[in-house]
Amino acid sequence: MKVLMVVPNRMVMGGIASVVNGYRDQGIKDADIIFVESYIDGSKIAKLIKAFKGYIEYRKVLHKEKVDLVHIHSSFGPSFYRKRPFISYAFKKRIPIVNHIHGAEFDKFYLDASDSKKRKIKSCYLKCDKLIALSDEWRGRLSLIVPEDRISVISNYTNIPDIEVNNSNNILFLGEIGRRKGCFDIPKILDQVKDIEYSMVMAGNGEEATREIRTMVDDRVSFPGWVRGEEKDKLLRNAGIFLFPSYNEGVPMAVLEAMGYGLSVVTTNVGGIPTVISNEENGFLVNPGDIEGFSNVLRKLLQDAELRNEIGRKAREHVMNNYSYSSHCEKIYELYLSIVK
Repeated sequence: MKVLMVVPNRMVMGGIASVVNGYRDQGIKDADIIFVESYIDGSKIAKLIKAFKGYIEYRKVLHKEKVDLVHIHSSFGPSFYRKRPFISYAFKKRIPIVNHIHGAEFDKFYLDASDSKKRKIKSCYLKCDKLIALSDEWRGRLSLIVPEDRISVISNYTNIPDIEVNNSNNILFLGEIGRRKGCFDIPKILDQVKDIEYSMVMAGNGEEATREIRTMVDDRVSFPGWVRGEEKDKLLRNAGIFLFPSYNEGVPMAVLEAMGYGLSVVTTNVGGIPTVISNEENGFLVNPGDIEGFSNVLRKLLQDAELRNEIGRKAREHVMNNYSYSSHCEKIYELYLSIVK
């Protein structure tokens, strides 16, 4: 089966690139994938030029190759508008379309939108044969736009490293440093456990937020910027606790990665996260913004190495059994087959 996949550049920061880079590196069994890049980090002009060049290449591939289906990775906001021409052109050519939805702020994108914008979103999504949602909760939200039978739930995945689990009292955050990820709550949470020995790394993009948060914490917190590859692997191996107080998510790759490394994850009960983490069994779930709730869990973990070890072991076991790359790709390919047939 020949699949044309519309993706961001390999070096883009964020969860979509992490998902797609797995497809690039490991492939999808029985699928011949042609990758067309439509997005790059940088200025608005750089992004616009990349999208335009990607669209030209996309049209060339569809003229030259006999493609069985198009698999588009999209989010909300500007990503939606960048992907509309790709979807419209494939629809015009009568090529089946899979739209893989990675967005997190659905209210801002659709519920709070004007009637005109809602019509545009609905018209675009109805051109797609299938939408991929990351969790049942997100299928419910997307069913406000398209019929539920057009939505398939396929969660994100993680690659499980072959390691000895550390479970130290080093705390880690990975992701975009900003308000949506709850990063401005982290200094308040840490202030509640300042009497306990710990160190923390907040790794991610977001220069303005990083500068502000740096003034709110002591020198036990470091900010290496966005990390990938060996640098990220080293941080995950050295940590024992993953703190992720996000306000809005799908199924974040960072949480799955942390669980795969055997970290004790402390996060929020939003989006698809509760489908991955069972509270107090293989991680901890707290309401967004509940500073006291977060600090109580963090204190417990920092003071109890045995608890960290037990939670981390169960987290790693859970993702090994349920969120492997191979099982994810099987579901993707089954979806491809159902559409092509």
